[in-house]
Amino acid sequence: MGASIRIGIAGYGNLGRGVQAAIAKNPDMELVGVYTRRDPSAVVLQGPAPVFHMDDLAKHTGDIDVLILCGGSKSDLPEQGPALSASFNTVDSFDTHAMIPEYFAAVDAPATAAGKTALVSAGWDPGMFSINRVYGEALLPDGETYTFWGRGLSQGHSDAIRRVPGVAGGVQYTIPNPTAIEKVRAGERPVLGTREKHVRDCFVVLEDGADADAVREAIVTMEHYFDAYDTTVNFIDAATLAAEHTAMPHGGFVFRSGNTTDEHAQVIEYSLTLESNPEFTSSVLVAYARAVHRMNAAGQVGAKTVFDVAPGLLSPKSPEQLRAELL
Repeated sequence: MGASIRIGIAGYGNLGRGVQAAIAKNPDMELVGVYTRRDPSAVVLQGPAPVFHMDDLAKHTGDIDVLILCGGSKSDLPEQGPALSASFNTVDSFDTHAMIPEYFAAVDAPATAAGKTALVSAGWDPGMFSINRVYGEALLPDGETYTFWGRGLSQGHSDAIRRVPGVAGGVQYTIPNPTAIEKVRAGERPVLGTREKHVRDCFVVLEDGADADAVREAIVTMEHYFDAYDTTVNFIDAATLAAEHTAMPHGGFVFRSGNTTDEHAQVIEYSLTLESNPEFTSSVLVAYARAVHRMNAAGQVGAKTVFDVAPGLLSPKSPEQLRAELL
């Protein structure tokens, strides 16, 4: 085996911890540094690794092959993605679907100018679900695509809740409509609006003195996150949040329901059942870090998405092994 791929982690929350765990399961990688906006001496890691302040990244451009960005999509990545892709090969999980084209362009310009490769919006959705939507539409052009999320805790939506003024803590669960899923699975190809497919259930701890009605209104009207859904906001205390809402399960389904002829209906289904949303997302980011390292070495620079990455680049196995073992 050649030299290990040197990985840096920017941000050490749930996603950063998951990335560290994933790196430990990939022997062709090594974690060379965790970078945080907090006091590095106060950060407790889940395994041994050097910790630096985020401001030290500029000193370490030659020490990192791929920097995995573990900030939130609401406020962190729109700033960090374009800035850091000017100095590092990067991978991130930007997941505000409506804003991906704009974010891609913002990252592409500095990455291209610097000869860096920046994989944006990796994870399971966007990410693995995106790939399966493309496969489904390509294989069954006469058909409909359906995506269902949950029941599970959404990291991005939970982060968005916690950014609302007056919120001390909170989580959001996405809950799919089981009747809608069964209609799709049966090949009925129903017409489903956004509100017919999911509801969003929020559990929020208020800051002292916060106006509950104002917080509720800010959440349910938040563009790109809650405004298109039936959203319930439940106010709880911090003890209840800690006791009942710390697990991070998630999952979902992508369906393509279509016809190859008038006589023959076909249904493609891809599903995930996840005990830990951030750990699975982190595992996807780490696999794509391997691909980014290889793509940059091959001269493929600029912003990329999962649509631009050949599946074999994700695997530590050689093309010869993949053909012999998995094809």
